[in-house]
Amino acid sequence: MMTALDISASALNAQRTRMDVIAGNIANAFSTRQEDGTIEPFRRRLVALASGAPDGGPGVRVDEVALDESPFAERYQPGHPDARVDGPRAGYVRYPNVSISMEYVDALEAARAYEANVAMMNVSKGMVQQALRLFA
Repeated sequence: MMTALDISASALNAQRTRMDVIAGNIANAFSTRQEDGTIEPFRRRLVALASGAPDGGPGVRVDEVALDESPFAERYQPGHPDARVDGPRAGYVRYPNVSISMEYVDALEAARAYEANVAMMNVSKGMVQQALRLFA
């Protein structure tokens, strides 16, 4: 019975990590510079989940947080401080490869998965409580 709770707990941790990454993607959807000030847009992060809990048992775990290698969006904004100054793309600003609508859909999916695992934990807890009542 405790295994069911452990599996659901591992899924809750994985979905929480997913939500953290999605929140970071949304927060940086318009960041055209890196933390050190380099003019390079934020690159979207993706969470890869794998079967098996971190302790080796059944469940799910975060395998890696990878960078999305899709191309950056470009907009013509010659007055922007991060606009390119020379070359054929002069006046264009590169923006992160983050789609707010896609992140919103991913957040809804992660939230529903989280809710489903909370419901599973409640069912498991109810079964344990009923078993304890039988033995008491």
